[in-house]
Order: sequence, then structure tokens, then C-alpha cells
Amino acid sequence: MYAEFAQRRGWLKPDRVLAAEEYEALTGRVRGWAAVDRTWADVTAEFGSPSVLFGGNNPLYGKTLGYLSEDPQQPMVVFHLWNGSEPGAETWPPELAQPLLLAVRFGGGSFLGSLTFTPEGEWRKPTIGDPCRSSAWSPPASGARATRRC
Repeated sequence: MYAEFAQRRGWLKPDRVLAAEEYEALTGRVRGWAAVDRTWADVTAEFGSPSVLFGGNNPLYGKTLGYLSEDPQQPMVVFHLWNGSEPGAETWPPELAQPLLLAVRFGGGSFLGSLTFTPEGEWRKPTIGDPCRSSAWSPPASGARATRRC
């Protein structure tokens, strides 16, 4: 959200911006596209390099990819990726080769209303009183869906 604030004021210097047609195509299909679990590589293959990368290029760490329109008044499209390491995990590196997409955020209105969760992201949303939510993840085999042990 700070990046969007900086963008509207002309302070953010993106690596690239999307032309109006490219931005419309992205926003027109991203919610449906995020209905399937995706990885960092899937996002960049589908939508190209981000305008802004929050985090580094190392796939062992989570990151956020921001896509900006050439019109600074248009909302940023933000992809939130997670690398698979559990809080308190004692193993390193994480078992995932590519960060998983958990949610895409864009649009006006409420913050929650601007989020679209992938199936994995929906499953990982915190739920009070559900001890299975945060500790039962195992990485998917190549091309397979993640499994749960609960």
C-alpha cells in the first residue's frame, strides 16, 4: 500500500509500466487466472517482468510483484508470493523451488474486497481455533497440487 501511495505522488520509479491495453488485459483476467495455484515463474511467464519487485530474485524467499499502468491513478496489481518455509521451521533451505502465489490484490474499495486468493492462499488464511491451518503443508511434487496432513 505504501508503494501505491508513492506511485500516486510520482515518487515510485518502476522498472517498467504497462500500456493501457496491457493493463486492461491483466486486470480483466487476473482474478480468474488466480483461481488455480500458481508459482512465481507462472506469474512472470503470463504477465512479464513486474514493474516493481519487492524482495530479491532469490527463490528461497517470499516476494511481492507489482504491476503498474502508465496511468498512475490506476491501482497497482500486486501478486503476493510465499516461499514455503513455515514459521519456526528448523530446516533450510525451504522445500519449494519457486514461491507460491497466495493472493492477488488490486482495485478500489475495501482492502479485503481487493484480494483474490489462490486455492493455496485461501487454505492458508488464518482461522481462529484451527491448529491444522499453519503446520500441515507439504510441498507438491513437480506439477502436483500441495497436500495437507490434517
